[in-house]
Amino acid sequence: MTQKMSVLLCLALAACGSKKDAAGTDPGSSATPATPGSATPRAGGGGGGNVDLDASGSTFQKTYQESAIEAFTKAHNGIKINYGGGGSGKGRQDLSDLVVDFAGTDSLFKDADLAKAKGGAVLYFPVLLGPITLAYNLDGVDKLQLSPATAAKIFDREIKRWNDPAIAADNPGAKLPDADIVVAHRADGSGTTDNFTKYLDKASGGAWKLKSGSTVEWPADTQAGQGNAGVAQIVKSTKGAIGYVDLSDAKASALHYANVKNQAGKFIEPTAASASAAGDGIDVKDDLTFSALDAKGDAAYPITYQSWVVVYAKTNKAEHAAALKQYLQYLLTDGQKMLPELDFAPLPKSLQDKAIAQLGKLAG
Repeated sequence: MTQKMSVLLCLALAACGSKKDAAGTDPGSSATPATPGSATPRAGGGGGGNVDLDASGSTFQKTYQESAIEAFTKAHNGIKINYGGGGSGKGRQDLSDLVVDFAGTDSLFKDADLAKAKGGAVLYFPVLLGPITLAYNLDGVDKLQLSPATAAKIFDREIKRWNDPAIAADNPGAKLPDADIVVAHRADGSGTTDNFTKYLDKASGGAWKLKSGSTVEWPADTQAGQGNAGVAQIVKSTKGAIGYVDLSDAKASALHYANVKNQAGKFIEPTAASASAAGDGIDVKDDLTFSALDAKGDAAYPITYQSWVVVYAKTNKAEHAAALKQYLQYLLTDGQKMLPELDFAPLPKSLQDKAIAQLGKLAG
């Protein structure tokens, strides 16, 4: 072989030996999946400042998340946010396993579960308050009142007929049908279930016989639905049904819902305003956890609960922390203005200020 031919052959081999793209990776090779906190640039984003944030969890706050994400990303086109729902239990587990960047939850991590979280310490950011309705489907009954003891006996199946004397006592003069009660509840691990059963345990004076928690061993003759929307669908499609559903989903399904007796002895309609009344004077811990259940006050709706966004205090990349801070800042400030239209209650001012101040603890 001549020297000239040798040079040409070497050049050809150099040109064909490695076909890498502009990023220096081989086309078709399996890239290592990004983990939460990696601030992965979006395809076609046009710069390293573009970040994807993934989240799952609370279906209670899902309506707010969807509305907030739409408004926020219009003004921040370098950040893409995906909120998948799935229930508070799923959100906490996904965050613990580093599957998501933040979680929506209506109840707290148990200490044992928090100790297993792969990303270390977490921060709770409260984002809203809202009512859990006792939604029902009962022909001829457009108005219903329920005391906590009566509600407890309905949901633990001690009361099985709509004309039961305890329901009649809560509704003097009402014509209640002699019909079976069908109880609908959540199938998934749920902050709504956790708060609702804690309310019954706290407020019913011992009438609640089941345990409280994100999941409950419900009687066999009850029906289970996935998410708040799933319970709402069971109630909507089943005559005689009653279920616990957040106000937003209850209204979206055009369901009737009961007025519930509060600590002051008043039967209160679940509204954004009555949830706000329940938020006045809540006892907030240093980590911004609290409960708005069975609150005092004449105008307070008693089954008002709260929802948080939970994040790791320290993330892997500065861009990731910056994106989370921007979105959380929006949820805690401008986003609060849209809550009443979505049938949620904004945070009390004192709690809002504490949550905004806590943003300084989020580090990259």
